[in-house]
Amino acid sequence: MRAAFLVLRLAGILAIGAAVVGQIVTSLGYWADNGITDTAFRLTNFFSFFTIESNVAAVVVITMALGLQLMRQERTWFTVLRASVTTYMVTTGIVYNLLLRNIALDQGATLPWSNEILHVWGPLYLLIDWLFAPGRQRMKWKQLLWIISFPLVWALYTLVRGPLTYDPLRDGPYYPYPFLDPTNSPNGYLSVAFYVILIAAVIGLVGAGIIRISRSRLGQGDQAADAPREPVKA
Repeated sequence: MRAAFLVLRLAGILAIGAAVVGQIVTSLGYWADNGITDTAFRLTNFFSFFTIESNVAAVVVITMALGLQLMRQERTWFTVLRASVTTYMVTTGIVYNLLLRNIALDQGATLPWSNEILHVWGPLYLLIDWLFAPGRQRMKWKQLLWIISFPLVWALYTLVRGPLTYDPLRDGPYYPYPFLDPTNSPNGYLSVAFYVILIAAVIGLVGAGIIRISRSRLGQGDQAADAPREPVKA
């Protein structure tokens, strides 16, 4: 099982990394072909997508997991980091496939195979890695606060930055996702608040599920049986 995940983790790094790079190259070409010269603004927008940030973080985390696996080391802080990124990736998959699959986004012409990796196969692999790969330590429930901290910062950044930007293609403020743009709904920020609360609930539930898995023996086999068991704490 350990040897298999060395290969799977390497494949995950290459696939997700290629998907991010492929979409960047596609977007740069799209902007150039359409005479869009504000490249710095467009790249900032590109890396403001929660999807892109989650997938970049996934490449970093899988690379670190691969290194720690080769060194046969485990780190508590890394378990929290890995759990956080797994939560973000799974949430990305859920939100995209429920709310955004049929909506054109503004990162430029979408690269189909990259889009599927970033929103379907990448999230699915991170979940499989969390379930079955070595190195998963038992987490405490209070560590859910660490998991939800980044999405809260991202939401604040997005909602503050939006009104401060001007996108000439939209002739208005820039938001990475339509449901976060108050000008897209007659209910304005009330509609935005609904979606923010809904997504926060999804992140919280997914994060709680990720922690619950860490507190079980699911997918750990003999490794879990041989490991010292902690008393259950709240």
